[in-house]
Amino acid sequence: MKKQVFAACPHDCPDACGVLITVEDGKATRIQGDPSHPITRGFLCAKVTKYLDRVYSPGRVLYPMRRKKSVAKGTGGRDAGDFERISWDSAFDQIHERFTAISREYGSEAILPYSYGGTLGVLNNASMDQRFFHRLGASQLDRTICATAGGEALISVIGRKMGTEPEAFRHSKYIIAWGANIHGNNIHLWPFVEEARRKGAKLIVIDPYKTRTAACADWYLPINPGTDVALALAMMHVIIGEDLYDADFVSKYTLGFDALRERVKQYPPEKVAQWTGIAAEDIRKLTHEYVGARPAAIRLNYGVQRCENGGSAVRAIAMLPCITGSWKELGGGLQLSVSGSWQLNSSALTRPDLMQRSPLGRAARMVNMSELGKALTQLQGPPIKAIFVYNSNPAAVAPNHNHVIRGFERLDLFTVVHEQFFTDTTDYADLVLPATTFFEHKELQTSYGHYFLQVSNQAIAPLGECRSNVDLFRALAARFGFDKEEACFRQSADEMIDEALSVENPLLEGIDRERLEEEHFVRINAGDGPFLPFADGNFFTPSGKAELYSESLAALGVDPVVQFVPPSESRHVEQAKLYPLELLARKADNFLNSTFCNLPATQALESPDLLEIHEADASARGIREGDAVRVFNARGSVKLRARVNGATQRGVVAARLNWAKLSADGANINALTSEKLTDIGRAATFYSTLVEVERA
Repeated sequence: MKKQVFAACPHDCPDACGVLITVEDGKATRIQGDPSHPITRGFLCAKVTKYLDRVYSPGRVLYPMRRKKSVAKGTGGRDAGDFERISWDSAFDQIHERFTAISREYGSEAILPYSYGGTLGVLNNASMDQRFFHRLGASQLDRTICATAGGEALISVIGRKMGTEPEAFRHSKYIIAWGANIHGNNIHLWPFVEEARRKGAKLIVIDPYKTRTAACADWYLPINPGTDVALALAMMHVIIGEDLYDADFVSKYTLGFDALRERVKQYPPEKVAQWTGIAAEDIRKLTHEYVGARPAAIRLNYGVQRCENGGSAVRAIAMLPCITGSWKELGGGLQLSVSGSWQLNSSALTRPDLMQRSPLGRAARMVNMSELGKALTQLQGPPIKAIFVYNSNPAAVAPNHNHVIRGFERLDLFTVVHEQFFTDTTDYADLVLPATTFFEHKELQTSYGHYFLQVSNQAIAPLGECRSNVDLFRALAARFGFDKEEACFRQSADEMIDEALSVENPLLEGIDRERLEEEHFVRINAGDGPFLPFADGNFFTPSGKAELYSESLAALGVDPVVQFVPPSESRHVEQAKLYPLELLARKADNFLNSTFCNLPATQALESPDLLEIHEADASARGIREGDAVRVFNARGSVKLRARVNGATQRGVVAARLNWAKLSADGANINALTSEKLTDIGRAATFYSTLVEVERA
């Protein structure tokens, strides 16, 4: 029997592709893009095109596994050899026993859930799992590792994570890809950009690394890491100083313009050029072109906010369309994320009220995931005695890798990992539980790059004894007896989708599960024509205006008017005398964070063992193409191979994330990154990292 199943890709990407899965006699035999999807239009990225290799990989975890008593944590981990198969009942019994004992001795906050964007499906990202941990009384996880700096900064200016829809970019005359590698990791926006260029639009790329997108640009402006806020302030210095702003839009729809006017006087292009590495005349040219070519759009991405001043950078860039008035124009504005449009019933899905029913009788403490090393080794209050990892691979992706590993190596830390493969993190697990792929469960799928909501249907039965996050935590709640007191622990996926959509959001009015199942994808209620969310103001801030001066940030001790403060790890500080090179700890184009790293088909598309270095920096250190090099700072070191290729400017080196155990010395680039947090959003600062390089 042959059938075709409509699904949606749930991986951490703005595109959320519509997918068609062909199933024959219960086995998936083909995956392709849905040609009827208005945004993703029938093609998939190189990673997901090969997704059958992932689903049917011989490396899949298919059964619950327990670490053998003879094998110490972290000593093996290349495959399943460290583990022995057990039943689900045995796994649940062990979790119940250990969690109960830990809660009795140390309190329930000694248990920490750790998850992030392994799936962005609404149910399997955050629903039954959080219900379980809220009722248990476990510590809450502050999920900051990727997007909170930029997200909270954007919200401080326009009130909600919304922006220019991708279809509108075809109407742009001037497109700035600011820290956005569209061609590499937002590929379904690229056809709209190319359509605009065929009609005469110009593409400008601002990025410290010469990405695929930069190589295709009409004008590439390399910028020093961590100085984006200064560039945006210099642009506003020119716009305001030369009266190039939209006075009508500013007077009607912005708040705090006078304070911003005074602040940007401190950032003339000549001064900012010294920080950014971009010549003053180029800053002026960029500004004049941006203001003069209407409509102009900015595709801003999250790399910009992974510096210590990353929140300020997003704030400053987000102010540009507010003072030029480009929000009024089809093909104008800005996009960072549109995830704020959904406003699903998240409280019904995650039930934070269950913390009041926990042994604590109150909200549990919050632990920042970007400081996992500190949490596992030196947390004040109840020590972390158990960690339950799902939707993440912290032994690869968390900053300050060596600190994190010291925590995972603790013999008294009970570690449970729900995973599809034996990752860096499972090397330190006591229990490994098998997880489904998106082929194997039903899901509700939003997007942070377009305005279409989708239901992703289950295509095949779970392989082996794999369980989805929803099924796992539903069963675990039953083992703890929570299902007898709370009906929410007995809900099906369909019931949870219905609950998620039961929300008073005009943008979702009339969109229910039945309609999604019939139509497969449904656009938000933005009218039949283009969606211009802020053409007439209507910002979602407390004032209803774009806030160039933020009282909410002032209340948090942040300067209410945006300013530039150089990162504490940059070429402008004393520490640069010891470690003079700024490291871009990049994500690979053909992996997704640490997902796909282990698959041969995607490994063949990447070279994660390279250190990219400018010719002048290489020559000064006696380094030639292909040499083995050691990259180091006070936190750690990694061994890589030199690539002297001009993709980085002088003073900047770049390397790509990989699984640590797939690296030559068992460490990845996060051995070099720190647990410092951003100025807004408490997020990770992967791109504020100083290093030195020497021949190995």
